[in-house]
Amino acid sequence: MTTSEPTAPRNGRRRSSDPTVHDVAERAGVSPMTVSRVLSGGKNVRIEVQERVEKAVAELGYHRNENARSLRPGQRSGLVGVTITNIANPYYAEMLGGVEEVASEHSRRILVGNSNEDAELERQLVADFIGRRVEGLIVVPSGSGTADHLRPDRLGGVPIVLASRAAADVDADTVLIDDVNGARQATAALLAEGHRRIAFLGNRLSVFTGQRRLDGFRLAHQARGLTPIDELVRLGQQDVSSAEIAMTELLALPSPPTAVFSANNRNTIGAIRAIVNLQRRQLEQNPGTEPAASRLRLFGFDTFDFADMSPVQLSVVDHDARELGRRAAQMLFDRLENTSNSASPRVIELPVTLRQMP
Repeated sequence: MTTSEPTAPRNGRRRSSDPTVHDVAERAGVSPMTVSRVLSGGKNVRIEVQERVEKAVAELGYHRNENARSLRPGQRSGLVGVTITNIANPYYAEMLGGVEEVASEHSRRILVGNSNEDAELERQLVADFIGRRVEGLIVVPSGSGTADHLRPDRLGGVPIVLASRAAADVDADTVLIDDVNGARQATAALLAEGHRRIAFLGNRLSVFTGQRRLDGFRLAHQARGLTPIDELVRLGQQDVSSAEIAMTELLALPSPPTAVFSANNRNTIGAIRAIVNLQRRQLEQNPGTEPAASRLRLFGFDTFDFADMSPVQLSVVDHDARELGRRAAQMLFDRLENTSNSASPRVIELPVTLRQMP
C-alpha cells in the first residue's frame, strides 16, 4: 500500500455509532482482551471462540481503528482509500491521477492498495483503510470471490464508489465504461472489413469487464446472423505473458484467425508480441517476402503507451481513464459533502471512441 501525506484534517462529525471492541466482546460473550487476540491472529484462542468473535465482527461491521490515538475527537483523517487490481498496468496510473486531482481540490490525500484481483487481499485492504479512518473509498472490484465486504452496510458509514466495474450484490455509486457497446462496435468494424475468423482474447469472465466485452463481441456477430467460433475464443489471460501464449496458440491453428479483438491492453500487448514473433520466423523462412502474419488485423480495448507505434495493424476502443478517476472521486465527495444525501446509488457509463492507430 502506498501513501501520500494528508494535509491538516478538517473538522467533521464523529461517527459515534461505530461499534467498539467492547460491543464485539459483549456480542461474542468474551472479554475485550480475547477479541484483541483474535483480531491479532488468534494465537492461544480456541477455534470455537475465534469463530464467535469473527461472527460478531461481521454482524456488527466492526473495524479496528488504527488512527484513533492520533486523531482528536471530531477530526477527520483527510484520507481517501483507493484499491486497484493491477499496479503494473499504466491504465490505473491514469485513473489514480484523476482521483488524486479531485481529492487535492478537496484538501484530501489518497491511500492506494493493489488487490491483484484477489478478493481476500481486497477485503484486507478495505479493512485496513477503514481502520485508518479514511473518509471514503474508491474501489476497482476484484474479479474473484464474493464482494460482501464492499456492501455499504458493512463499512461503518464510510461511503464507497466502485470504479470501472460493478460488484454482485453491492448497491453503491458506480462509474463504468461503455464496455458492451465499445466491444460491439469494434467487432462490427472487423466484420464490416470482411473478417469472419475473428479471435477473442479476454480475461476471466468473473471479471465484470471481461464478461461485458465478450457480450459485445457476441452481439456484433449476432447482428449479422453469425456465431463466434469457439476455438478462437480464449479467456482467462490476466497479464501480457499469458496473452502472448494464448495468441501464439491461435496463430498455430490449422486455420488461424484473420483478425483479433482483445478485451484489454494487457491482452493487446501480448497479442502484438506473438504476432511479431511469427512475422520474424516467417521472414527468416522466406526472406524478401511479406510475412503472412503482417496481414493480421488487431482491435484492442484500451489504449496504451506507444500504441501508435504498433508494428501490427491496430485500432483501439479508447476512453479517458483519468476522467474515470475524476468522476469516481466527484461522486464520492458529493456523498461526503452532502451528509443528508439519501439518494439512491447512481450508475454512470462513460463513452468510448474507436481510433485507428497510424
